[in-house]
Amino acid sequence: MKFSKTYSLKAIAQIIGSEFVGDENFPVHGMNEIHVVETGDIVFVDHPKYYDKALQSAATVVLINKNVTCPEGKALLISDDPFRDFNKLTTYFRPFVPSKETISSSAQIGEGTKIQPNCFIGNEVKIGKNCLIHANVVIYDHCIIGDDVVIQAGTILGADAFYYKKRPEGFDQLQSGGRVIIEDKVGIGALCTIDRGVTGDTTIGEGTKLDNQVHVGHDTVIGKKCLIAAQTGIAGCVIIKDEVTIWGQVGTTSGITIGSKAVIMGQTGVTKSIEGGKSYFGTPIEESREKLKQLANIKRIPEMLEKLK
Repeated sequence: MKFSKTYSLKAIAQIIGSEFVGDENFPVHGMNEIHVVETGDIVFVDHPKYYDKALQSAATVVLINKNVTCPEGKALLISDDPFRDFNKLTTYFRPFVPSKETISSSAQIGEGTKIQPNCFIGNEVKIGKNCLIHANVVIYDHCIIGDDVVIQAGTILGADAFYYKKRPEGFDQLQSGGRVIIEDKVGIGALCTIDRGVTGDTTIGEGTKLDNQVHVGHDTVIGKKCLIAAQTGIAGCVIIKDEVTIWGQVGTTSGITIGSKAVIMGQTGVTKSIEGGKSYFGTPIEESREKLKQLANIKRIPEMLEKLK
């Protein structure tokens, strides 16, 4: 998430009430999670396991809960609770603004786009030309939809990321300030749910088609011309490259990459990153030919045992 203007390190520290290490005029342009940070961004880290990764990342400001040596060219924000203070920054720079109308007056809707009854379109939404938005679709604030997109009834774009920190009193949610971006000629089935990024974007690439009841987790990026069948659940921070086919009831773990033109058979559990250009099946996932051989051999076990008698 990029800020509307450049802030100084001192100004950011004042927002969250933290100490800082570095020049007070050090420029800050935005904030992001570790997997999408860029120069000028703030990243947070609150576990020793990830200190080095954060300090060596592209981020130039690290919000951290330990006094450490500041890497050259970077700055630090010292906090007793970086998770809490990252949430403060998200709330400050992208606060929740209650809607007073079903279709926000700040939404931009392109020529030829048709919106059916009972849809909700939030603040600062942008919808391109010649789209068809069917009844009861909900589009949260800041979503961006390209041209020639069809969204079937009951779909929700832009709900919060499923991202929590466990505390003694319960689960503390990481606030979502990201967006959902739907590129041109995407088709989205009925009752799909596509969560926005925490600070970045959840993206569905041009020409991709989603069947009914597909869930796409936060910060996931789906490539162009993919086909994803019903009841598939895609976790957060997944990268799905171009022309991937995913059949029904597939589930994935988070943070993996699915190579271009991979085919994933129904009810497969994608437990790891996989190469493109191959067909896969089963849980844990394997190439489909190998998995089907194993299943065929299992059926032969009674016959093999009989021969041993």
